Amino acid sequence: MKIKVTSIYVDNQDKALRFYTEVLGLAKKADFSNGPFRWLTVAASDEPNGLELQLALNDDPAAKAYQQAMFQQHKPALMFQTDDVKADYERIKARGGEFAMPPTTVTGATIAQVNDTCGNLIQISQIARW
Repeated sequence: MKIKVTSIYVDNQDKALRFYTEVLGLAKKADFSNGPFRWLTVAASDEPNGLELQLALNDDPAAKAYQQAMFQQHKPALMFQTDDVKADYERIKARGGEFAMPPTTVTGATIAQVNDTCGNLIQISQIARW
């Protein structure tokens, strides 16, 4: 068994799609609607058949409260791993990404946090090589 899809709640799916594709550089994978429900996913550009991230509309009061609490506590809703956090920081910043935390060395990694403009902080991590 393997993980194929995971979800993140967003307050606006169109805005989220722009951020995750144009700013982070992911690729749109699926986008279809059934009445008011929209199934929208993105995937890594270099792994289009890999793990998909569903950009789920946050219209559930419990999920919205959780999302807001995590954001207010500066806790990331999602983490990406990279080989070069400083280069990704510069690339994302040049594309309009707003960082809540620039690249910062912590135990075992260098991390940065970017605001996805849809209610979440996204952490980008580069694991330290010992």
